[in-house]
Amino acid sequence: MEEIVQAFFNAEIAQAALPIVLAGLLNTVLLSLLVVPLGFAGGMILALLAQAKSPLVRWPLMAWVDFFRAFPPLVLLVLLFAGLPFAGLELGGFACVAIAFFLNTGAYYGEIFRAGIDSVPAGQVEAGRSTGLSRLQALTYIVLPQAVRNVLPALLNDFVSLQKDTAIVSILGVAEAVHAGQIATGVEFNYSAYATASLLYLLVTVPLTRYTDRIMAKDRRQRLAVAPT
Repeated sequence: MEEIVQAFFNAEIAQAALPIVLAGLLNTVLLSLLVVPLGFAGGMILALLAQAKSPLVRWPLMAWVDFFRAFPPLVLLVLLFAGLPFAGLELGGFACVAIAFFLNTGAYYGEIFRAGIDSVPAGQVEAGRSTGLSRLQALTYIVLPQAVRNVLPALLNDFVSLQKDTAIVSILGVAEAVHAGQIATGVEFNYSAYATASLLYLLVTVPLTRYTDRIMAKDRRQRLAVAPT
């Protein structure tokens, strides 16, 4: 038992590694702040394009979404980082991470937003059109606010998952929290830095998870309050 404590929970080593791990955690937060808005924007564009009637738009779009939802983000990261130089385009690890997560999360958010748009009754669009709104205005002012509200719990859940998924970027040497823990572990030959990184992840993700649960519970109460008896 004492050996386990010394290997994973050595307070002295954890304290020494804390500045390195905190710097890595900052990169994790910056990655999330970069990738999430890009994913939201890409997902919204995909969801709006999915409303098109033409199969020439819908079928390639469905193939795009299915491909990037199914393709492993780790493999996509490696292909971008190692493959793009052969095409004459060299990007840093951070840029490759942003592109890979944008493609992956954009596909997921696209399906979430599409489901939200489909959940709004078509009659509300028709009612908006009857007041003189254009189709774009009805979509912007009537459909999208309700669609985002309807899928907010799913978006928050995906955001929490994204916080944890950023750990895979360590394969490219991007110094997020786990990679920083790996560096500190290599210096000290002790796993306490990994334990510290895990604890910091918990400090970030647990409040987000609890906040998501509160949003979902509030949403359920509001739906029950307006549901017909």
